[in-house]
Amino acid sequence: MADNSKDKKPKDDDTPKIHDKRKIDPETGEPRVEDSTEAAVDEEPTGVEDIQILDAEGPDEEFSEEDLELLAAAERDLVAEYRERAARAEAELKNFRTRVERDRQANREAVIAEVIRSLLPVIDDLDRAEAHGDLVEGAALTLVAQKLRAGFEKYGLAKVGEKGERFDPNRHEAIVRIPSSDVEFDTVADVIETGYLLGERLIRAAKVAVSSPE
Repeated sequence: MADNSKDKKPKDDDTPKIHDKRKIDPETGEPRVEDSTEAAVDEEPTGVEDIQILDAEGPDEEFSEEDLELLAAAERDLVAEYRERAARAEAELKNFRTRVERDRQANREAVIAEVIRSLLPVIDDLDRAEAHGDLVEGAALTLVAQKLRAGFEKYGLAKVGEKGERFDPNRHEAIVRIPSSDVEFDTVADVIETGYLLGERLIRAAKVAVSSPE
């Protein structure tokens, strides 16, 4: 049987193909011009089909009256909610400002009270000097006492404890109690040391002698 293998030509698919993709020709050193035909052959198919791009907006959608009413109601609720939040925030801010102002006033009164409390012994000495007739009208010490008292009164300093007034344990300190048939309730019989009030704040309680009913 004759061997016909010599007459058979090699198939193109079986023959290895070598593609030289170098941009510079190694023999001439010149840049190569890419063959569009070869590039088209070497290009691998992507296998991606054309995709039809739909209109992003889509067809016009019509809303029913019920949908429009629901949207309007939701909008009204949202507006009412924001108004309520704004009113609440405004009220909180107002309360905060009120607290700050109240604390500031309380701190101011506390500082003034502390300063006045430290100067009360000076006022007591001036009162004793006046009681002994040492404060003569026109004298330098008399003018100092007047200015000092006027300055304290400007801040609302007031005396506490007068003879004949009803005894108040919140403002008076009883040093002596004297039974008496002339009174129907505890009454200040004598003021031993004057007390002072700064506004509604008690700086010092008055030390008094009290007449109590028998």
